[in-house]
Amino acid sequence: MFLVLIIGIALVSWLVQNSLKRKFKKYSKIGLQIGLSGREIAELMLRDNGIHDVRVVSVQGRLTDHYNPADKTVNLSPEVYEGRSVIAAAVAAHECGHAVQHARAYGPLEMRSSLVPIQNASGRIINIIFMVMLFGSFMIDSMNLYTVGLPIIIGCYFIFTLFAFITLPVEYDASKRALAWINDRNIVTTEEHGMAEDALNAAAKTYLVAALGSLAMLLYYVLMFVNRD
Repeated sequence: MFLVLIIGIALVSWLVQNSLKRKFKKYSKIGLQIGLSGREIAELMLRDNGIHDVRVVSVQGRLTDHYNPADKTVNLSPEVYEGRSVIAAAVAAHECGHAVQHARAYGPLEMRSSLVPIQNASGRIINIIFMVMLFGSFMIDSMNLYTVGLPIIIGCYFIFTLFAFITLPVEYDASKRALAWINDRNIVTTEEHGMAEDALNAAAKTYLVAALGSLAMLLYYVLMFVNRD
């Protein structure tokens, strides 16, 4: 039943990702009535929030937009940085929402940032464990490997799951800040605001599905460890 659940979540994740790509493609073709680019919108939102130490930069790739609290940069993909579409406005404002969170010491963002090194270390550890369990089983009794390896895997997936669920309020709050600002600043019309909200809600669903998938995997390995005998 757990395998069916995991496969189901994987399928839902695929559907959500495809829905997100379709909406981004659709709204990227709809120009903003105000005519501002994503870079201009981001810089304006930062100034309006009294943030003067964050740079807005262009990064390669598609859907690579993110805020980096380490070097205080709002990183926008070319189609968002240069774009003058509804999606460019929504994404640029969303990433600046993270910059505002950082400036305001938003609790969940600070907690997530503190977990990044642990999350990265857990990723490296779990890769090593899987490699050892795969190749070591030819030389060592597999039950001993599972007894030692599974608690470590469970610990890593606990970190992944914790990180994923802490990410949810961070992302939803950034979208809330973005939508409120672009509305109050008259960056978008009423119709454009609805499109921006639809796109950001679709993006938020990917984080929700990822969190549920991580939780399912954690429970799967916990049950595997409990029933290992």
